[in-house]
Amino acid sequence: MALLAPGSVVPSALVALTVFRASAWACLLCFTSYNERLQICQIFTGLESPDLGKCEEAFTDAFKGLLDTEINYDERSHLHDAFTQMTHSLQEVAAAQGSFRVAFPHAAEKIQKIILQLKEVRACIPPCGLQEVARRFRCRGCYSTVCDLPLDCPVQDLTVTRGHQAMFFCTVNFQLPKEEITYSWKFAGGGLRTQDLSYFREIPRARGYLARIRPVQPTHRGTFSCVITHDQRPLARLYFFLNVTGPPPRGETELQVAFREVLRWAPREGEMIEPWTPSLGELLARPEALTPGNQCLLAVAVALASASATVLACSLDSFIFEGGHY
Repeated sequence: MALLAPGSVVPSALVALTVFRASAWACLLCFTSYNERLQICQIFTGLESPDLGKCEEAFTDAFKGLLDTEINYDERSHLHDAFTQMTHSLQEVAAAQGSFRVAFPHAAEKIQKIILQLKEVRACIPPCGLQEVARRFRCRGCYSTVCDLPLDCPVQDLTVTRGHQAMFFCTVNFQLPKEEITYSWKFAGGGLRTQDLSYFREIPRARGYLARIRPVQPTHRGTFSCVITHDQRPLARLYFFLNVTGPPPRGETELQVAFREVLRWAPREGEMIEPWTPSLGELLARPEALTPGNQCLLAVAVALASASATVLACSLDSFIFEGGHY
């Protein structure tokens, strides 16, 4: 067996650029080192053989078919093990005085068969999202990449009648990691339909994948945004534009009509207006104070108090966010 050169005066990187042209950057160069390939050829041809350069060129030429190969990112270790085993096998063939012109194409064919048996690369699912499950490793350049899709998903439109319920589901059509998934919600009010993050304000305590608003009010008209995060890394941003339609509730309309009637009320000709303005306690304590005008004012005061309590209760119950798991 020929001995290896103890050291080269030419830097390995320079030798690699000289011997292995750019068109040969394939899986072979990703999973084997230059020194490993050089060692195999030195065993095949000898240290000073004029066929050493031809051996190195034949080595890369045999694997050019793997130039544009893509594999599932999770299968890198399996392919690396396959190339390690191939290296040992080629060393054994070279030590047995085999031919590199036969050994290299045979080794490349075996690697191609192994690649076909690896777990397939998952397809990218449009229209949006950082889909780690579809990450792939590319032999052209020896790097990994994910789907070329935007993080922002298209705005989904939802029209709800005032007083009814609105529900938003922060879900995507690609597989999410099983752990450390969090959800956060924001809102851009004023009727804006936008994806500009500068308009959004965070909704406190909103952490689930399901958002429910009840009862829907005109102040809820705008865009809601949900961010799906894995280990503090955003995976997708979803947007929901809520359009609120319909007249106000019937009870509120009747109250407004009654209030306008009070404002329009005026004494008829010859009718005396007493200068005394009784308090609420006096109205209840003195029956003679319950004039038609005072009765109307008392009714309006009670109605306004009831409406204020209703509005307060609705505002406290406007945003209800429920948690869940994907």
